[in-house]
Amino acid sequence: MARGWLLARCVLAALAGALTYTAYAPFGWWPAAIAGMGLLYAALSPWPRGKRLTLGKAAWVAFVHALCLYLLLLPWIGEMVGAFPYIALAVFLALYALLLGAGGAALARWRYGFVAFPLWYAAVEVLRSSVPFGGFSWVRLAWSQVEGPLAHLMPWGGAVVVTAATVLVGTSIAALIGTLVGVPRAEKARGQALPRFRATAAAGAIVPLAAAMVATMTATASGPDGSSSHHVGEVRAAAVQGNVPRMGLDFNAQRRAVLANHARVTEELAEAEPDLDLVFWPENSSDVNPFADDSAMAMIQKAARRVAAPVLVGTLTRDHVGDRNTMQVFDADGQPGEYHHKKYLQPFGETMPWRDFFAHFSDFVDLAGDFQPGNGPGVVHMAGIPVGVATCYEVSFDDAFRTSVANGAQILTSPTNNATFGFSDMTYQQLAMSRMRAMETDRAVVVAATSGVSAIVHPDGSVTQQSRIFEPKFLAEDLPLRDSLTPAVRFGHTLQVILLILGVGLTAAAVWTTSWKGRVLSRLRK
Repeated sequence: MARGWLLARCVLAALAGALTYTAYAPFGWWPAAIAGMGLLYAALSPWPRGKRLTLGKAAWVAFVHALCLYLLLLPWIGEMVGAFPYIALAVFLALYALLLGAGGAALARWRYGFVAFPLWYAAVEVLRSSVPFGGFSWVRLAWSQVEGPLAHLMPWGGAVVVTAATVLVGTSIAALIGTLVGVPRAEKARGQALPRFRATAAAGAIVPLAAAMVATMTATASGPDGSSSHHVGEVRAAAVQGNVPRMGLDFNAQRRAVLANHARVTEELAEAEPDLDLVFWPENSSDVNPFADDSAMAMIQKAARRVAAPVLVGTLTRDHVGDRNTMQVFDADGQPGEYHHKKYLQPFGETMPWRDFFAHFSDFVDLAGDFQPGNGPGVVHMAGIPVGVATCYEVSFDDAFRTSVANGAQILTSPTNNATFGFSDMTYQQLAMSRMRAMETDRAVVVAATSGVSAIVHPDGSVTQQSRIFEPKFLAEDLPLRDSLTPAVRFGHTLQVILLILGVGLTAAAVWTTSWKGRVLSRLRK
């Protein structure tokens, strides 16, 4: 019978993972993440009749949830390297859920554990997004809320707050439903405890959504920083999507064709838009280093002069440190300006940790680059305008755009190269992150992709223009320049530390009081 209930919990956890997946782009069914979190908490809770799940078994229940979620969310990785590395990554990421499940089951034994569980979930998510090798923040729960009201909490606390709020709504609804389908004996014996419990659960479900609504109205009225005016100007900016000759890894062997495509679309842009201020090319739009190849330099300079505006070009450079993934400014006269070396490099892609060790297991190690990270301010100046840059994978990291804005960026760009991932969900998932970052920083974001999806994102996260995948396209629009500093930019890191301390502290207390305390006391008595 016990095995039957454990199997039921695993099935419930798997369903929770599948539901949560549908909340992410391109589906964007944001309530599904709330439902998924509620089902996960239910799977970890004491039932039936208050029967506790051991922490070890709870760890595996949560593992099933995470594995189901990541196997559905990350198959785009297999577009580049095949099924085995993609499955291995999904399994590795799911291992963090072992901690989530064990701690979550201990918290679920508390009457009001549903309030603490979101903090523990956020703590485990931050751990997964930080270590090892810089972590993998691509799968944060916050990204699933881009279409929902909770996304408007981004400027007030960043992704960690949106994640915690999403989980809190889900666990509170689960706790409330739990009192309706079966009241625990302990609650019956307490008389007035049940009404208080239900009131708390109702508040947990309603307050985050209400706070998000208030945040939306406040931002509309006065700006996330509390100022009445944070506009400092306007620019006409454009994203150029030149497209690649063919899909797949072999596009890298056709580097000059990719560069020529972007130069050609820029000439078309110059014909259609004679009064541009800023032009953004994607990451890897010139995989030929223009500082080492005269013909590449001439092609880029001609495009910049033709469009009569500074152009930010994604290229590969090399200095005394090593190879760099670089976004290089070329001024309107074609002369090189400032640059941004990508700081947050993709492990097992742009870099290869423990290369010799992993070479024993797969030949794919040879495909990984050996790029060196930058350490700049995350800002380049184009015609005197401070532009924040987060190249591709960098957009998933909190500090990327926060650093840019803290260093004066008034508009942001996220140049990216998604060509190797075909028509997969990857590019839509990344666009959702750019939209969330726009809300977090109160800045417009220009997304320029080699093969799509390119987009124009306004500070409220709305997309006004968007390209299709694998089409030559340019997007141009008047966008605001802003100098506000949102609470997330100012205090986001501090707030995250506070939430992590609370989450870890409450979970440790739950494990102590529900599992370890009795064992320790019994041994002391002996």
